Order: sequence, then C-alpha cells, then structure tokens
Amino acid sequence: MFSNSLIELDRAHLVHPVSSYRSHERMGVRVLKSARGATVTDATGHHLLDGFAGLWCVNVGYGQESIVDAATKQLRELPYATGYFGLGSEPAIRLAAKLAELSPGDLNHIYFTLGGSDAVDSTIRFIRYYYHSKGTPQKDQFISVEYGYHGSSTAGSGLTAIPVFHAGFGAPFHWQHKIPSHYVYRNPVGSNSQAIIDASVGALRAKIAELGAERVAAFYAEPIQGSGGVLVPPVGWLTAMHAVCKEHDILFVADEVITGFGRTGPLFACEEDDVTPDLMTTAKGLTSGYVPLGAVFMSDNVYNTIADGAGKADVGHGYTYSAHPVSAAVGLECLRLYEDGLLDNGRRAGKRLMAGLRSLADHPLVGDVRGRGMLAAVELVTDKARKTPLPPEADLARRIFDRAWNNGLVIRAFANGVLGYAPPLCCTDEEIDGIIERTRRTLDQTLDDKDVRNVMRE
Repeated sequence: MFSNSLIELDRAHLVHPVSSYRSHERMGVRVLKSARGATVTDATGHHLLDGFAGLWCVNVGYGQESIVDAATKQLRELPYATGYFGLGSEPAIRLAAKLAELSPGDLNHIYFTLGGSDAVDSTIRFIRYYYHSKGTPQKDQFISVEYGYHGSSTAGSGLTAIPVFHAGFGAPFHWQHKIPSHYVYRNPVGSNSQAIIDASVGALRAKIAELGAERVAAFYAEPIQGSGGVLVPPVGWLTAMHAVCKEHDILFVADEVITGFGRTGPLFACEEDDVTPDLMTTAKGLTSGYVPLGAVFMSDNVYNTIADGAGKADVGHGYTYSAHPVSAAVGLECLRLYEDGLLDNGRRAGKRLMAGLRSLADHPLVGDVRGRGMLAAVELVTDKARKTPLPPEADLARRIFDRAWNNGLVIRAFANGVLGYAPPLCCTDEEIDGIIERTRRTLDQTLDDKDVRNVMRE
C-alpha cells in the first residue's frame, strides 16, 4: 500500500530527468529503499548489484558511516556558510587546499558548484571573463567533440553533442562547434590508433582554421566520453589535442565529472596522459553522490588573468550554495577514503571488471568491449562483421534495463545498444563476478527475443 501510494504520488508530481514524461506516467517509478556497499534494495525488497554507481557517482559505495558522521557533525556545528562577503568555512577551505594539492600541475584555484552541469557552465563564464581581461573579447567561439556530454544547463547543453539534449531547446548556440569523435569501434578511418589521433588532430586544426584561431576561446574534452557510450580514445589522443590547443593559444578544458576520483584508476584521468588542462570540471565522485557538490579547477594563469583583469571590481559570478560546508565536509571524507585504500581497491576491481567483460566477447550479440578501470561498456550488434546495431523496434534501452533489473543488476542501457558500467570502487571480487554473470544472463535472454533472432537470421 505504501509503495503503491508512492508510485501514484510520483506519477502526479515528480518530474524525472531525461525521461519521456508520458511513458514514465504509464510505467510508474521503481522506488529505491536502501543501499549498502555495492547493493541497492528497492521498496519490494529486491536486491540488486549497482553496476552503475547510481549515475556514475557513488564511487565510495553506499553506507559509508564515516561520511554520514562527517555530514552529521557539520550539520550540527555549522550547517551553512556563505562564501559571499569574504566569509567562508573550515571544511570548504580545507577541501579547496586538498584538491589543489592532489590536482595535476598548477590547478591551484578551486571554485565550488553544486554539480557537473553548473561547473561546466561556470567555465564558460570564467573563460569569457579571461579573454575580456586579456583584451581579446573576440575569442568567443567554443569547440567540443561529437558524442561528448558537458551537462544540461542552458549553455553547457550546447557543448554537449548528444541530440536529445538539443531537440526542442534551441541548442547549440551559434558560438558552439563540434568535431568528430574518436569513437574507435566505428571510426571511418579504421581502428588504428595513430590514424584516429591524426584524424582528430586534423579535424581540430580544420575547425580552428575555419573559425580563425583569433576567435577560438576553448576546447572541451572528456578523457573518456561517458554519456556518448563510454568511448575510450587511443592512448595519446588527449595529449595530441592538448598540444594543438597550446599551439593556437586556446584554453583546454578537461571535463572529469565522470572520470574523476578513481573512476579510471588514478584520482584524475588526465594524469594518465600527463595532461594539465587550463580548467578542469569535477563533481560526482567528489562527494560520491552523498550530497551535491561540483568544482572548477583553474590554473594559475587563468585565475591570475581574471583577478588582475577585475582589479578591485567584483567578479560577478556566484551561487548561494557554492562551498557549502556540509558538502565540503563530505568531500574531505571521500578524499580520505580514496587515499585510505579505495583507489587501490578500485584499480584491482577494474582489472577484474575488464577481464570479465572481455570474456563476453564470444557472445553472439557482443560487438565491442571497451573501458578503463571501473568505467566500461559493451556494444551490442546483430552482425559482428558488419557491426550492425540491434533493431530500434527491440527497444533495447528499456528492455535490457528491465531484464537486467529482474536479474538483480543495475546497468546503463543506452538506446543505441551500448551497455554502460561504472560500479562502486568498493566492489569485492564476488560482486564484480556477479555483475558479469548477470550481464551474460541478460544477453542470453535478449538473444532469445524473436525480433532480435529474426534480424540475426537475415
């Protein structure tokens, strides 16, 4: 009765993100009740391995009591402190200092947001201010990568290059431009790493030439493209794109909202490519989803240029909840947990996850397995030689998600037949093996679908 009443209340009042409102009203909500470690439990008592860590974000796992204690202590001591008027709080100050210490290169200045979307949006404003401070306001064109995701704010959604975030919203804006993705599995130049890097470098150079280097402000890239289908670039891709930006005096922005905080192995994925961006965005694993928090990391150059340009004037950008003390206290405790063994466990678990997913490569539906650390994907096809996607009428996103759910597994099922994985870093060997076993069972059930069978016989 309680569960049913919640379902009806949800239908009537709660607007869900990135969903068909009418379809959701028809199907109803699945109510999550509790969680511990890598397992979530719904209101019916159904236990599931969370192979997606909520929304790529519960990196430390559920039910970490030390995080609850840190938040509770801060709530009792100082539940809110504004960063306006020259005020601050100890947790926010210590978190900024700790992040600066752990970040690559000279990313020594931290601006806190509520999440990834407003972190990206903040970079746009900071970059505009940076060039105005330099006396080059004409540098106002932004470039990002197809299949990239940079949030769903009004401006950030235009940097995002996934059609559903544009349709009906008037995005992207005229100053937002795209180059093709490195998408190794479906790259028109083939799968050779150097050829793909060369093609991306050529595309970026061509776009800069088209717009004029004197007009291009910034280039945005994810070390691994997450919401576009977990697209892993060849080793050296990020380094090569960074070099082109440096050559043309273009700011390089690394979007590590998904990849940051151990998701791919190290604390920040751009460390693997020895790249220090001019700005870096983070969120998700920063507080592991326990409370909202995002961060923009600024290099010394970007910060000092803005500060000198403003002089005694205020830099007019701020949020009520920037540097929220409770969120900062949680962030500090998450960093302690990462350094106290979770990063190491995530690296071990990531190797096991990748090995397990690669063991599925012989399945008739599996066309590609890709990933790095605890961020991975399996791309499904009906013809391995031709890389033929599964038919749209199979409604893969809904059908596979439902099937995995019934098998006790939460994964991301993309509409194009890609299955996404991002388990908590705390996973045990048994939990990783459970994710693999339940995935194989889900694939076998999908293979038995009549519409899938019919296409595979053609």
